[in-house]
Amino acid sequence: MLRLLCLCAALLAVAGCATKQPYADGETIAAVSYRDPGPSTLTLYTMVNNRTGKGGHSSLMINASERVIFDPAGSFKSTVVPERNDVLFGITPGVELAYRGSHARSTFHVVVQTAEVTPEQAEIAYRLALKSGPVPGVYCANATSSLLKQVPGFENIDVTFYPTKLERQFGSLPGVRTERYYENDSPDLDTGIAQNNARLLAAQAEASTSD
Repeated sequence: MLRLLCLCAALLAVAGCATKQPYADGETIAAVSYRDPGPSTLTLYTMVNNRTGKGGHSSLMINASERVIFDPAGSFKSTVVPERNDVLFGITPGVELAYRGSHARSTFHVVVQTAEVTPEQAEIAYRLALKSGPVPGVYCANATSSLLKQVPGFENIDVTFYPTKLERQFGSLPGVRTERYYENDSPDLDTGIAQNNARLLAAQAEASTSD
């Protein structure tokens, strides 16, 4: 176990797991609340090292009564995306693209796996996400797999510290759609986050002007 935790700690700086505890207020969260008009879904993100194939981070997007990303011990941040206890709110298509684009770079790609679920399953996952954080560093896959295991229909998920092990389990479930998202920009995670935050701010300013 010590060896495993040391390995996860070494991945923090390059893959996206870091300890943080923002706490957005209810008014701020309500102002950006968004639900995708499509079906209820659970989308597992796995950040994978392009050189070694090892996983660096796990997170889960939940399209329930609103769409959020449970980003346990994650590094993504944006001035237009409120966060409370490792849950990101207001996950519009633009924010979702900024999220995956921040993690995908010359050194890492993002495996995006989506399972269509019932509204009841999605709402259970959503409620679990709201009460699961904040999550300590290196526990991203552990927290994500623990949450999934509590959702009816996902009880066979084994709790794990390994993002790619969780990816394989999730991908083996019936009906899961898998895609791999690549970008070939700066290997620095913070650079990608800053660039995508700037894009989100520009889009917000443009929308305000048009209104």
